[in-house]
Amino acid sequence: MSERSVSRAKQEKRWYTVLAPEQFDRQELGETPADEPEKVYGRTIETTLGELNNNASENNTKLTFKINDVGSDSAYTEFVEHSLTRDYLRSLVRRGASKIEAYVTVLTTDDYRVQIQPVAFTTKKADASQEKAIREQMVQMIEEAAEERSFEELIDSVVEGRLSSAIYGDAKTIYPLRRVEIQKTTLEAHPEEVAEEEATSVDVGDD
Repeated sequence: MSERSVSRAKQEKRWYTVLAPEQFDRQELGETPADEPEKVYGRTIETTLGELNNNASENNTKLTFKINDVGSDSAYTEFVEHSLTRDYLRSLVRRGASKIEAYVTVLTTDDYRVQIQPVAFTTKKADASQEKAIREQMVQMIEEAAEERSFEELIDSVVEGRLSSAIYGDAKTIYPLRRVEIQKTTLEAHPEEVAEEEATSVDVGDD
């Protein structure tokens, strides 16, 4: 390729302003270049809640968005993942205390499949039955939250800390807790993907 054609290719690249979903107020997440709009689809961009809210104390919460629509000079995204930084999670661990984790896959009222990973930190060492009871309480409350919330509402309750606070309030009656967090939330499937999986499983059953 000649220098002239290389420079022409560079000139043809456009910069698209990447915007957060509406539930995050369509805030600018950055820019991404592409010579064709189709090449922008599927790209992911990571930011922190602190950057979105202009609050450094929330920088331990990471948010990942994926581009799912492209306009003339803007790229629109959907939420795909929320996670807490390793450093922050490590800072919550105390010697002689328990760390209780769970993995919960739920379906929201609008049929999005989401995996949520709560974690509880006790003040002292809990015994096995107490750890099991706390884990079961976390799972139950997350399942109940999903049963009455849309995808957007569920993500809001996770990101804003309302779901972890509710779990803390109930689970601390089992054993004294120091903190409860949702350490990771992942979008696993869209409604159309869930419907397709269900249709496939029904077909297999019929056969």
